[in-house]
Amino acid sequence: MSSAKHHGPLFTASDVIYLILGVLSASFALKSFLVPNHFLDGGVTGLSLLLFEVKGWNLGLLLILLNIPFIILSYFKVGRHFAIRSSLTVILIALTMYFIPFPELTHDKLLVAMFGGFFLGIGIGLSMRGGGTFDGMEVVALLTFKKSSFSITEIILGMNMIIFVIAAAFMKIETALYAILTYIIAGQTTKYVIEGIEAYTGVTIVSGNSDAIKKALVMVLNRGITVYKGERGFMKETFEVSNEVDIIFTIVTRLEVRKLKNIVHEIDPKAFIFTQTVREPQGGIVKEIVKH
Repeated sequence: MSSAKHHGPLFTASDVIYLILGVLSASFALKSFLVPNHFLDGGVTGLSLLLFEVKGWNLGLLLILLNIPFIILSYFKVGRHFAIRSSLTVILIALTMYFIPFPELTHDKLLVAMFGGFFLGIGIGLSMRGGGTFDGMEVVALLTFKKSSFSITEIILGMNMIIFVIAAAFMKIETALYAILTYIIAGQTTKYVIEGIEAYTGVTIVSGNSDAIKKALVMVLNRGITVYKGERGFMKETFEVSNEVDIIFTIVTRLEVRKLKNIVHEIDPKAFIFTQTVREPQGGIVKEIVKH
């Protein structure tokens, strides 16, 4: 195990805030929405809810016991800090659910799925931003991802489908269907919390008229740019023919992508453009520009 995994403090102030808020949000989702209405979710949380419904065992204790193998695994494969933070997060959720009497807010199944999934997703996302997790399935997915051709999302979905099938067999098909809806909402909310609601897009542009495009991006769109030196050409018919070209890279918000493409295509209709999602850009002028 790399020694780099042990560098730095175990907790920072922001870690503590994220973890506490994550625990409160997840506990609120479970006690106020999911548990009173016999709803399920995916992951270790979903498996705990399933056993709670079928066997009647203590939910907080189930969350702790079922996460222990994954926390031990994460200690050796991810790092000591992550394992300790995750352990404390799981214990805090169990204690919070036991001691805080969250009220039951609704019995409308659609509202339960929507808001239960929403607040659970916020809890998962904030906990992960704090450097921990209360659902060990992400650890298994990460390790499996390194040894397979499947993405982490596909692996988690596959494992959760097993839980949903078991739920349909032991409970009702309707319960499994609502569990899938809750899982989807929780997953999307988690994604927004981790990656940020403000979606940024990295744009790469290759054009023979790069000087005019660079000027337009900086002066008109008010964006910083990075320029790489490259070559263009290498067509099948003229493979030996190539030309030096400036490859332009910039970051814009999702709402500015269309405007950028219009600017570029006005200058060079044949310009090659491709985009990619950028997570949490920091530094430069990205954050300043979007504050209108």
